[in-house]
Amino acid sequence: MGPPTLVDRGFQVAYTGAYRMMRLYWRLRHPVTNGALVALWNRGEVLLVRNSYVPYYCLPGGYLRRGESPRDAAVRELVEEVGVSARPEQLVLALEERHDWEGKDDHVTLFSLDVEERPKVTVDHREVIDAAWFPPDKALALNLFPPLRHMLTARHP
Repeated sequence: MGPPTLVDRGFQVAYTGAYRMMRLYWRLRHPVTNGALVALWNRGEVLLVRNSYVPYYCLPGGYLRRGESPRDAAVRELVEEVGVSARPEQLVLALEERHDWEGKDDHVTLFSLDVEERPKVTVDHREVIDAAWFPPDKALALNLFPPLRHMLTARHP
């Protein structure tokens, strides 16, 4: 994919605005949320993504849809965010965590997927603006989503 277009930039602005509105809603309502993320590993490096609307690195992932399992959501989000396919049974549970995050009671399930060959990764330049591979020590030096930091620290103390 080429560089972001003007339309992509418009989507980034819309995502940022929507995210700010959601944060306000979360502070007022304190909802319970459920998310699933995938740590994709190759040659000792993990794939991290940056979303257009937050200042930290994270893993491909997102919220569960109604009736969707964390494993199925993780597989869906992996395809949607970075264009990588996996089967649910390939995912290994790496971390389950519940924490207060941005005003919500956030339940997060992180899965790990080790791949022998580095897959071709694509981003939409709208929600996801970057995806790159990092060794754990370099990843831990970045601004990370807290459960991601906890998983990396547990895997690579």
